[in-house]
Amino acid sequence: MDSDDEPRAWTAQAADTTPSFEAFWAAHRDRIGRAIAMTIGDAQLAADAVDEAMARAYQRWPQVAAMANPTAWVYRVGLNWSRSLVKRLRRQPPVWLATPSSSHDESAAEPTIDTALAALPVGQRAVVICRLLLGLSEAQTAEALRIRPGTVKSRLARALAELTTTLAHLDPARDRAQIDTEDTR
Repeated sequence: MDSDDEPRAWTAQAADTTPSFEAFWAAHRDRIGRAIAMTIGDAQLAADAVDEAMARAYQRWPQVAAMANPTAWVYRVGLNWSRSLVKRLRRQPPVWLATPSSSHDESAAEPTIDTALAALPVGQRAVVICRLLLGLSEAQTAEALRIRPGTVKSRLARALAELTTTLAHLDPARDRAQIDTEDTR
């Protein structure tokens, strides 16, 4: 950048009537964060969401500042981001389903997983194996097991509920969430 460009940039900013992003951030960040927290019921996720939304507002500040209500835009972006994150996390396979660290040594898997799977009724276990380990679709699982797709859904839901409870000790995120909950009391 040559020295002649710099003064023009400062002059253009000084002549601009758009409020600064910094002023907007200082005036609205906490209020938007509280609003998102009240909406989703999770203060930590709301803090992350408002930070993400503010970063996106900063990237597009001239367009956002020109909107009739920039605060509402940032709130909506933060809310949508948090909801998308929660959906993505729900779609991730349970932590107990992770493959062993050594692909050639299947015995490296947590032995309680085998025990928990063995405790399930055969029908539920077969659905879990087809859907989660083999990666079959709902229709493919129904066809393979000669059951209806609705039966696949219900058996999988019941099996996952049981396994999630039985194998909760394997989920470090659950431990962290429990600690966070205890900290807020």
